[in-house]
Amino acid sequence: MALDLTAEQKEVGRKNFDAASGSINRRTFIGTAAGAAAAIPLSAGVYFGYQSLGGKPVKTAVIGCGDEGGVLVGEHNPQFVELIAACDIRPFNKKRVLNGDPKVPLRKGFVYHYGKARTAEIGEKHFYEDYKEMLDKEKEIEAVIIALPLHLHAAVSIECMKRGKHVLCEKLMAHDITECKAMIKAAKDNNVILSIGHQRHYSMLYAHALEVVNSGVIGDIKHIRALWHRNNSWPAVPEDNWVKTSDVTQPVLRDGWYPAIVQEDYDALQATGLVKKYDYKDIGELIRWRIFDRTGGGLMAELGSHQLDACSIFLGKVKPLAVMGVGAKSFYGPGKNERDAEDHVFVTFEFPGKNHPKGANKGTDANDIVVVTYSSISTNGFEKHGECLMGSRGTMVVEAETDVYLYKEGQPGKAAEADAKKTAVSVTTAPGGKPAIEASSTWGGPSASAVKAEGGAAAAVSRGYREEMEHFAYCIRKWDKAKGYAKKEDGKYAQDLPRCHGEVAMADAILALTANLAMKHRQRIDFKPEWFDSDNPANPEAMFDGKKQA
Repeated sequence: MALDLTAEQKEVGRKNFDAASGSINRRTFIGTAAGAAAAIPLSAGVYFGYQSLGGKPVKTAVIGCGDEGGVLVGEHNPQFVELIAACDIRPFNKKRVLNGDPKVPLRKGFVYHYGKARTAEIGEKHFYEDYKEMLDKEKEIEAVIIALPLHLHAAVSIECMKRGKHVLCEKLMAHDITECKAMIKAAKDNNVILSIGHQRHYSMLYAHALEVVNSGVIGDIKHIRALWHRNNSWPAVPEDNWVKTSDVTQPVLRDGWYPAIVQEDYDALQATGLVKKYDYKDIGELIRWRIFDRTGGGLMAELGSHQLDACSIFLGKVKPLAVMGVGAKSFYGPGKNERDAEDHVFVTFEFPGKNHPKGANKGTDANDIVVVTYSSISTNGFEKHGECLMGSRGTMVVEAETDVYLYKEGQPGKAAEADAKKTAVSVTTAPGGKPAIEASSTWGGPSASAVKAEGGAAAAVSRGYREEMEHFAYCIRKWDKAKGYAKKEDGKYAQDLPRCHGEVAMADAILALTANLAMKHRQRIDFKPEWFDSDNPANPEAMFDGKKQA
């Protein structure tokens, strides 16, 4: 993401961010229950407002044990979420989610948390192919974690909520906005919690970055550049467990969205007719669901939604004004991991700035626009994924969900600031009592990132999965059905909800799905306020009902 930064410049930027975030957090939290200086860096529980469940974890089942389901199983905390059952139709996924995946450290498996004996019991007695059968038999289930293909999110979430289960569903929320609104209605009608897995809402790294943005130290943001680039052009290497049959096309290129079909899945699904039972045209559509329009949402749904969610958070969750873009199938094709989804996307969003009539300050400057660009490509991985925020007084780069770099804009006439990438900074108080960054020869404050020292070594940065599940469980234990979704006079809900509850997640879905429409129809689309109203049936898809692609 930081295209031309040397290792030395990255270290300067990292220390600059630590100095700024440490100082700002001190100003924000000192004297509060959250903590004095000794409490910095703040724990996720303190920051996000939840506590221990006192030995009463929420009994939970996971529906969908593939790539993302495996991450959620691996990252959950049994003191908050106790997984008592699971469901998946693929033998390969069952084996991997129970025993863990040595290739992916986040996918630790049930065995990591519950040991071999309990894991074997879950696999033998509490693992299902049909989630409705699981809900019928496992009477203790209080909540479900859903990590299924996108086109199943709404139907399965709604069925679970009708049965009185709280739901944490993976992103993107649903396949279209009508489904999103139906999910929100089901949560309210059945008086249960609906949370959607945009985990950046629970990343301490992003939380500290947001504190720095909100302090104003990088000035007036007019442009955010976000990207997630990958190189999937390398030849695939066949393995012994790949099925060899004429009715299955195996990958020609290494591509996580076009995985190989293994013998055990073929024997259990295609050969037995279960593929047709679950309404897939073939086993390829079932396993490679991300690449098909009917079952997935393409690069914007799977990758872009994360980035636009982050950009929206940085801009105060204001609604976008417009989007336009270009999507291309310029790499994959016949005989080469063919798909419906574009393999390269380039989109441009217009957001209201702080002083725009629709901005945070509800101002009068209609020209105050923030341009957010996003690209996702499949043939080059030179830059790490992330977001680059460009302000009038500084630049912040959030890279790969693990690092943040901060640089001061060089002030005219100050030779010491000629190369901002080499300039160390500290945070001072500017006129008016607002924080400002200035050149400094010392570092101010401890590291405020999510990295914690353990035995002298730096632990991995949490990406928010664990924290989102902990807060989900906390909200369930605190849930008062008598209050339900009632609102206070200020329009806020009367009780705690997850940070990415249905209405928040629907806004993220609108960004991604409207970008898809803009690319498909090669048209600039203005966002409508009624799309973001969960009680209003209006949706962006209706603009193009009956229209063919240009």
